Amino acid sequence: MSEKLQKVLARAGHGSRREMEALITEGRVSVDGKAATLGDRVESNAVIRIDGHVVKTKPADELICRVLAYHKPEGEMCTRHDPEGRPTVFDRLPILSEGRWIAVGRLDVNTSGLLLFTTDGELANRLMHPSHEVEREYAVRVFGEVNEAMLQRLRKGVQLEDGMAKFNKIKPAGGEGLNQWFNVTLTEGRNREVRRLWESQEVQVSRLMRVRYGDVKLDRGVPRGGWQELKLTEVNYLRSLVGMQPETESKVDVHADSKGSRHKQAAQIRRAVKRHKELQSAGGRARTPASRRRPSTRNSGGSK
Repeated sequence: MSEKLQKVLARAGHGSRREMEALITEGRVSVDGKAATLGDRVESNAVIRIDGHVVKTKPADELICRVLAYHKPEGEMCTRHDPEGRPTVFDRLPILSEGRWIAVGRLDVNTSGLLLFTTDGELANRLMHPSHEVEREYAVRVFGEVNEAMLQRLRKGVQLEDGMAKFNKIKPAGGEGLNQWFNVTLTEGRNREVRRLWESQEVQVSRLMRVRYGDVKLDRGVPRGGWQELKLTEVNYLRSLVGMQPETESKVDVHADSKGSRHKQAAQIRRAVKRHKELQSAGGRARTPASRRRPSTRNSGGSK
């Protein structure tokens, strides 16, 4: 049976469906030697190329969906290749033998915290789509006078340049004087939405961290620049949120909770974090290993 070209490419791990549609529009994709167009459907035996490179495709039932929870530090760009040579969120991720990691949404360069990556472009596309209304929670420190009337406006909704926006929940989380912490939740992923909502009330956001995506929380044991691969139950929770069939296999070791396995992963993360810091201090940036490179798709950095 034929499938939409962008869906096949997304499943093969070359980006989200939206990114694949952009590649097709740019004329960078061919099918059986002919330039592809939006709306094309392909059979399982079709020869697909991106920028002249053959794409390895597999049926959906042969792929294992993997998801990483990454602890993004401030200062990293949500893009694969930054023209200014700044560090990116992809620099420290574990290398894949096939496919590639796809970011589920973005975080602004000055925002830290939980950022999900998956090898399944269809899952990434659905999680990012506003129709599924997946709840995100942020810890935010604001500078300025905050009163109850202001909080009520933020809960009810305020007019931004791209439409009405609001926080579903706002909870005080400590602080004193003009520096106060709040935990806020919303279900949209508009560009810099958390910051813009607070700025509409004439207060400044001085720190912003995403701490939860759906029911997936940022593990405090994962250092900045580190990651944790989600177990099968967590992967299937995310798939269920967006109406996808559950997975039956996982790449996560069934003994992942053992002491030796935890130490092995922690050591791997420490090495990646240390290597990245050394490259930054030397004035360079972490280069993507050749084995991880794929035909590039641009993914600008800047939500929240």
